[in-house]
Amino acid sequence: MWNESRRTMQQANQPQNANRRNFFSTALNGVAGAALTGCLLDDFFASSTLAAESSGPQEPRAKSLIQLFMNGGPSQMDLFDPKPLLNQLHGRPYLNKLSASDVQDPEQAGNVFGSPYQFRQHGESGMWVSEVFPHIAEVVDDIAFVRSLVATSPSHPPAVYEMHCGKTEANLPTLGSWVSYGLGTENKNLPSFVVLDDPDGLPVTGTATWQSGYLPPVHQGTRLRSQGSPILNLHAQEQGPTDFVAAGRDLLSKLDNIHQRDRPFQPRLDARIASYELAARLQVTASEALDLSRESRATLEMYGVDRKSPYSGRLHAISGPDSYARRCIMARRLIERGVRVVQIVINSQLWDMHSHLENDLWAASYKTDQPVAALLRDLKQRGLLDSTLVVWGGEFGRLPIAQFQRDVANAAGRDHNQFAATAWMAGGGVKGGALHGATDDLGYRVVENPVSIADWNATILHQLGLHHDNLFFERRGLKERLTGVERPRVVREILA
Repeated sequence: MWNESRRTMQQANQPQNANRRNFFSTALNGVAGAALTGCLLDDFFASSTLAAESSGPQEPRAKSLIQLFMNGGPSQMDLFDPKPLLNQLHGRPYLNKLSASDVQDPEQAGNVFGSPYQFRQHGESGMWVSEVFPHIAEVVDDIAFVRSLVATSPSHPPAVYEMHCGKTEANLPTLGSWVSYGLGTENKNLPSFVVLDDPDGLPVTGTATWQSGYLPPVHQGTRLRSQGSPILNLHAQEQGPTDFVAAGRDLLSKLDNIHQRDRPFQPRLDARIASYELAARLQVTASEALDLSRESRATLEMYGVDRKSPYSGRLHAISGPDSYARRCIMARRLIERGVRVVQIVINSQLWDMHSHLENDLWAASYKTDQPVAALLRDLKQRGLLDSTLVVWGGEFGRLPIAQFQRDVANAAGRDHNQFAATAWMAGGGVKGGALHGATDDLGYRVVENPVSIADWNATILHQLGLHHDNLFFERRGLKERLTGVERPRVVREILA
């Protein structure tokens, strides 16, 4: 990978001589990926004021991103896209109107399945929200909803890859890595891309939602734990005198620089040294950034810390909002300290309800509803929402028919649906209370203003001041991009 870009890098300005403005001018002329890697240890920490110079004509509306990934496929017609006709036709045959490839197991497919939940309009915008999201319903005027998101695969792993990497393939850079690659961080004592994982389990693709792929390894998401020590083995077992420790680190840094100077153009070496240096700084900064004892009791209660769930998921354990609440507070604290991207991931089974929808959707919503709404309120009252883009969504939606698993009696769920899903954005220059796109009368397919995954990602990059065409990495003679070779459209209708 690196040898293919080395010739281009050698033609670029040398890192020690390039000023930052000239560096970004060079980046726009076609060596963005290679040059940024060459300036790894200096310009990896570029400030957001430089991001606009590197990204294209638009000014950034947001300088940071919080990605709330709801792995499993939240059901659009049970959450944000009410379908009265679905309830009127409940129990009627509909399978013959679906293509054979739309249903994973036709033997499990049932008739039309009306939503078991009530919808009401909320806020000045009159946005329709299900009763299972009472807290998010209170902040809809800060949210722009897209009811017309379209994926390409009905299978979890490729759909998750597409949402994060732009393609249905594994081992590619993810959205967070691309943003880190394009913008760096504002705080060299913290990673530019942080992942807060779920103690109940990883996404279906494991750690692949925060990998760096063919981008320099330094842009991979740094996984921080929400319980216990943020990073295992962060502190030495035996602490020496402060001056002695500082002298040792200084010596190590000099030796690393000598080793690195004699081995130029080695991204894995650069990333490893940068990681060790960052780990030393994290001993102080990570513990402080994630220390919730510094938060007021009112803030903790607003997010739902220590609240237990009254629901018991039948297919998987539902732990209540406490864990997700803690991670949402951590996300806000990290954004306050200059982290560029925070991704909060969730157990892969949480929203994947092939049965027991009526019970388990309550449980899943209860886990995330209050913390997410509190995050938006907290960011807003601290003056951070305007500069922070918050995005919410899964990898696809669900079908309007019932699904009955063989080993579960009389407990309907919904199968996967790549043709229609609802996702939303808030803050970061997004038009609050906006609604874009529409599905048919049963929520099966998009019929108005479809938004592809490439469109969705291009819009996120746009708000961060990055143009999807200018953000690329040269590999095998190609300019690789998050949005691939498609010609995506920025969804300007939801932008302020």
